[in-house]
Amino acid sequence: MTIRTSEHWRPVIAALANDRAREVFARLTVGETVDAALEGLSPSRRRHVVETLRAAGLVTGDVDDLRADGGVFARILAAAPAAPRPTGPERFLSPAGRLQRYPAQAGERRALLALIAGRILQPGEVVDERAINERLAAVTDDVAVLRRYLVDHGLLERTRSGGEYALVPDAPTA
Repeated sequence: MTIRTSEHWRPVIAALANDRAREVFARLTVGETVDAALEGLSPSRRRHVVETLRAAGLVTGDVDDLRADGGVFARILAAAPAAPRPTGPERFLSPAGRLQRYPAQAGERRALLALIAGRILQPGEVVDERAINERLAAVTDDVAVLRRYLVDHGLLERTRSGGEYALVPDAPTA
């Protein structure tokens, strides 16, 4: 089957949303015979299930020799446009903006930290430790390490008491 458009996923999802069609596809996938996979279905229901699976490209062959074709998934994915890959410091963040890992190179690490700093605080804004921790928790599970990196890299400053944080004036943020 040739996939010409990424819209071909609709009949596949529709077929898999049908409990009987999904069960027959699964049984064929694990190597059951056609008769065993269609067992218990009336003749009209058998025809409907087979037509649904065939229209979706999930099975090939004659009614007596149906075979599951899981390759339809790879073909649909191949036909879909690739999502653009993030570049720069964004490549270290998940699509939801959470930190996935720290870059090994110092310059990239600083750029990533500057991006994060610019996202969690506005210039001139001063927040207490609880607020900064809440904002950092949206980015990472290890709030203390990220907060320390931001301070050590000169992007955030902390009051003498350590109770409030602000962006360092004129520190580059992304």
